[in-house]
Amino acid sequence: MRILSVLVKRNVKLFFKDKGMFFTSLITPAILLVLYTTFLSNIYRDSFTAGLPEGLKLPESIADGLVGSQLISSLLAVSCITVAFCSNFLMVQDKANGTIKDLEVSPIKPAVLSISYYAATFISTLVICFTAAGLCLIYVAFTGWYMSFTDVILLFLDILLLVLFGTALSSIINFFLSTQGQISAVGTIISAGYGFICGAYMPISSFSEGLQKAVAFLPGTYGTSLVRNHAMRGVFAEMNTQNIPSEITDKIKDSLDCNLYFFENHVGIPVMYLVLGITTAVLILFYVLLNAVKKRKH
Repeated sequence: MRILSVLVKRNVKLFFKDKGMFFTSLITPAILLVLYTTFLSNIYRDSFTAGLPEGLKLPESIADGLVGSQLISSLLAVSCITVAFCSNFLMVQDKANGTIKDLEVSPIKPAVLSISYYAATFISTLVICFTAAGLCLIYVAFTGWYMSFTDVILLFLDILLLVLFGTALSSIINFFLSTQGQISAVGTIISAGYGFICGAYMPISSFSEGLQKAVAFLPGTYGTSLVRNHAMRGVFAEMNTQNIPSEITDKIKDSLDCNLYFFENHVGIPVMYLVLGITTAVLILFYVLLNAVKKRKH
């Protein structure tokens, strides 16, 4: 445990000292928040009002709450994964500059070495994502706050689980990288593509039927839906309080992926947690096994 603790501290310190990695990770959620509020807020608002029956108008406060909650849920669902990849680039840098060779020939067990990278990435990513969540909650407080204390706690739990998943996923992919060029290429692909396939940039309900069925197999889809549900639960509760027809509420939930369907079967929140949790555990185990096999080959 002492060696693991030393390695984790070393990796965390190196990450926060590297201004390139740290500011790239930190600025990503901030940029997304600015872009979302500037360019997407009106689009989201129009999508809510376009599907309403003629003569029914959402109160301005509820519309603001819907827009704000959707914006922060999209941002946080993406950031938990993209920031994890940025934080985990330290593992690749150690390969690129030869530091990993010194660690591999030492008496350090491969499982300890691999877990140290994972734990350090998890800690660094969690700090940044929790900071981003705080900024998002401040934004929602100004635009339309309907979240309860329980909603906030569950939202942070969702972030924690998504960071675990993102760290495991990035650890496996970065395991096969060894150069700065590969880091840049993978970072660009993940940043550009993950938000679409997980339903953060565009709701899955707007995809074609075949693509909807395909992304239903991806665990990140359920992570996004969890964040959506807990960020927007209070707004939907307020809509029910104001006697807005449940059919309208359900339709909005479907359009925003709060309600997810696996081949037309509704997926409940406990099942979403189960899928994301099991997938994360399997990915972590696979990552440790990759490092163990690599040590034996050497």
